[in-house]
Amino acid sequence: MRKLLAAAAFAALPFVVPAAQAQDAGTDSAPAEAATTAMPARTAPDGTRAFGIEPYIGILGGYERFDRQSNAGIPIPASGKAYDGALVQGVAGINIPLGPVFVGAEGNVAKGIKGDIDWEYGAAGRFGLRAGESGMIYGKVGYQWVNFDALGNDSRDYHAMTYGAGVEVGPRDIGLGGVTGNSGVRLRMEINTFNNAKSFRPMAGLIAHF
Repeated sequence: MRKLLAAAAFAALPFVVPAAQAQDAGTDSAPAEAATTAMPARTAPDGTRAFGIEPYIGILGGYERFDRQSNAGIPIPASGKAYDGALVQGVAGINIPLGPVFVGAEGNVAKGIKGDIDWEYGAAGRFGLRAGESGMIYGKVGYQWVNFDALGNDSRDYHAMTYGAGVEVGPRDIGLGGVTGNSGVRLRMEINTFNNAKSFRPMAGLIAHF
């Protein structure tokens, strides 16, 4: 009987030892395996999605000066002084992040607050690179309409292609990570031009993304 029990125990040994080893290994390596197999968070450092659609709104201020020459039908000033003025502008659009790059579309409405410009409005496409912790470097191409106070209340809108380039930086890029965290606000600085570089318009402001 003893010989039979000993033989049975010996026969079962190959099955018992691996099971015990697997149990011990499970308690020790489970965290490592979980860490190895866990999917990385698919977000940018400022909390935006790495892929998807990112809507945003913003407000900017700036200045535009038009060339003193033929420009999309705009009358040449008789005084010889170029049309110019300060602007406040609202924008709304979407970004489509694609990993390290992005594309998007944006609409804008601007009101002249001092100078010769009454209203501006238009739309543009944007494309560029995601940079740093939460920044963007981009170019834009669009179409813009402009109306001038200086030409009277009944003056028509003048329109042409626009081109621009700019940057956006988020809280962590400007050293505010500990203050604002993932606030979803970026600082934008850009330069645009109207009708083949016949105006100069620097703008800066805040963009809030969702």
